[in-house]
Amino acid sequence: MDSCISKQSRIAITGASGFLGQHLVKALTNAGYTSLLCPTHGDYDLSMPNDVRRFYSEMRPQIVIHLAALVGGIGANQSHPAEFFYSNASMGLHLIEQGRIAGLTKFVCVGTVCAYPKYATIPFTETDLWAGYPEETNAPYGLAKKMALVQLQAYRKQYGFNGIYLLPVNLYGPGDNFDPSSSHVIPALILKCQRAINAGEEFIEVWGTGSASREFLYVEDAAKGLMLALERYNSGEPVNLGSGQEISIRDLAHKIAVLMQFNGKINWDISKPDGQPRRCLNTQMAEREFGFKASTSFDIGLANTIEWFRKNYDPGSGGVK
Repeated sequence: MDSCISKQSRIAITGASGFLGQHLVKALTNAGYTSLLCPTHGDYDLSMPNDVRRFYSEMRPQIVIHLAALVGGIGANQSHPAEFFYSNASMGLHLIEQGRIAGLTKFVCVGTVCAYPKYATIPFTETDLWAGYPEETNAPYGLAKKMALVQLQAYRKQYGFNGIYLLPVNLYGPGDNFDPSSSHVIPALILKCQRAINAGEEFIEVWGTGSASREFLYVEDAAKGLMLALERYNSGEPVNLGSGQEISIRDLAHKIAVLMQFNGKINWDISKPDGQPRRCLNTQMAEREFGFKASTSFDIGLANTIEWFRKNYDPGSGGVK
């Protein structure tokens, strides 16, 4: 384990109540970490510098794991590009600067696969991160998160600040966001199938052509990868976190329909964007640098996600409890 980290280190996790955050807190707790600090948005608005200064003053963390983000699917990114840029850029900017002033021993920043160029070579390798502009529908979000990498590398060079930057691919699993206004593709498809079944509808409608591809990482695997990076990685170079497996949106939709026992048609709304044409990560660096390799098969991960959804689905509201 990194000498600056112990099981008693005061570790603050921004976004601890979110999807990945809840699984990371559980993983760290199970691993014996005893001083986890979990600020909420109600406690501190991390896009505001005064709140960030107060966060460091009151919580006195030694390590920060920055998960908090304003996130959403293609529709949300298209509708709120300015908010996605400002909120995410501000959080990274202030947390890193004030963390440097507070004397943090380590800053773990979780970026996004949306930072990669639209037409990056498949599989995406960390050295290709600056080889082009991100896909337009989520570029403001992707670039805002990418600026944290630039800041961390600059702070490492000038101040010796120990900040690391991880690039997870699309996450999924139990506890995912099933709000149709902001959810990503897997929970959105699960919810569409359930609502169609309940309403006796003969089809569901899905954005795009179905030709785009995505890679998915089970959230418990992502939490394990984060914990390993926290304990073992101290370099300024970004690192991908993924499963290394790619699936088309068309195949994904059919797979979920079968698992949900929805027997209707899938209609493709080609007037809507596909988003980035392909996403698939080269995951060799994470395995080489800190021993992380995803272990949950996609079929098992999907089955677990659907099982959790069914236990928490509320037919009355049409959403999860």
